[in-house]
Amino acid sequence: MHAPPLVALAGGACPAAAAAASSSSSSPPPWLASPRAAILAAPARLLRSRRGALRLEAKAAWRVAGGGRGPRVPAKGSVLASYMGAEEVVGPSPLVDEEELILHIRKEGNLPADVASSLEELYDNYKNAVLQNGDPNAYEIMLSNMTTLFDRVLLDVQNPFTFPPYHKAVREPFDYYMFGQNYIRPLVDFRNSYVGNISLFHDMEEKLRQGHNVVLMSNHQTEADPAIISLLLEKTNPWISENIIYVAGDRVVTDPLCKPFSMGRNLICVFSKKHMNDYPELIEMKRRSNTRSLKEMALLLRGGSQLIWIAPSGGRDRPDPSTGEWYPAPFDSSSVDNMRRLLEHAGVPGHIYPLSLLCYEVMPPPEQVAKEIGEQRVISFHGVGLSVTEEVKYGDITAHTKNADEGRELFSDTLYNSVVNQYNVLKSAIFKDSGVAASNTAISLSQPWR
Repeated sequence: MHAPPLVALAGGACPAAAAAASSSSSSPPPWLASPRAAILAAPARLLRSRRGALRLEAKAAWRVAGGGRGPRVPAKGSVLASYMGAEEVVGPSPLVDEEELILHIRKEGNLPADVASSLEELYDNYKNAVLQNGDPNAYEIMLSNMTTLFDRVLLDVQNPFTFPPYHKAVREPFDYYMFGQNYIRPLVDFRNSYVGNISLFHDMEEKLRQGHNVVLMSNHQTEADPAIISLLLEKTNPWISENIIYVAGDRVVTDPLCKPFSMGRNLICVFSKKHMNDYPELIEMKRRSNTRSLKEMALLLRGGSQLIWIAPSGGRDRPDPSTGEWYPAPFDSSSVDNMRRLLEHAGVPGHIYPLSLLCYEVMPPPEQVAKEIGEQRVISFHGVGLSVTEEVKYGDITAHTKNADEGRELFSDTLYNSVVNQYNVLKSAIFKDSGVAASNTAISLSQPWR
């Protein structure tokens, strides 16, 4: 999600934002407003089922009352409805075939030429990748997903969606979350995918149920990271899959091909430090916007039971230009420290876990950081990995440091080194065919969907 570092997001106003947020009055928790709101809010009524998974009681009650999400597989042919000028599409409409879809992409006058060209290129790349997975229904799944994506892109071009500082996933009348899940699902080779220390995700859920906050300090590899995290955890930890809040950069909320996927995630929207100075005339506006976002994050943390993912590197990992080897990008210690202080100032217990992702083969970023919005999407069917280790406590790590600066660096390095160590285990499992045998005393790999 192009998650930026928090350092200097608001021109050095992170502590001020936290202080301002902590001095304001807190509103009633959103899950008290209605059962429907509970689906997207913190788990005030998070319960453990007989299988050990957490669930929301209010969510179940809402479904009994006649609510529920849309189809798990996006409706085929919905493109035709929006092509005729429909404002929203929920149910199925007449089917389209491949030639008809490509024709609509090329001829749809409401799509800017560059968007139409990128969408057609994405179609070809996505088709080739999905057809590799061996599913007998791969072609139909691919066409359905691309038809729905075209429909969503066209609808947004006609009526652009604007992301607020804190965006809650749009689940109705169209379920953007499930759309993103179903779009990325056929790209994941689950036979060669692994999760490290699945039991720790259960521990996180217990802490969240108790009202604690949890922050995941992670590397970041692809635009599909949120969906991949959710797909690997959706069977054992569905609440985590649906309720993580991602700190996301501006590119994924402005790129026309990214927006439909971003609409299905809970986001804290910020301008990335890497792109802060791209256009000097916009710097002040970006800083003000980031200040608002940080205040929103501080308020969320004050309410407790929040699960936040952030990439302190400030963007996606990229390969070493000389060796071509992929590795987690270094963490920005200032970003780590700012997030830690926001967590500590929330007034409720908080926990920081190092999380590692290996999924670049599915949708690698361009080799260089680009200034302009829009990029070529290279897509593959491949195994992916996710791992987490025990929480890292600032006081334990910095007990013997000489000063605050040394402590900040040591804490950031400890988190980063854990991410790298986990990454290497995942790399051995996926790329060296070691599988679960790549596990060690600190990282136990499994395939919890089996």
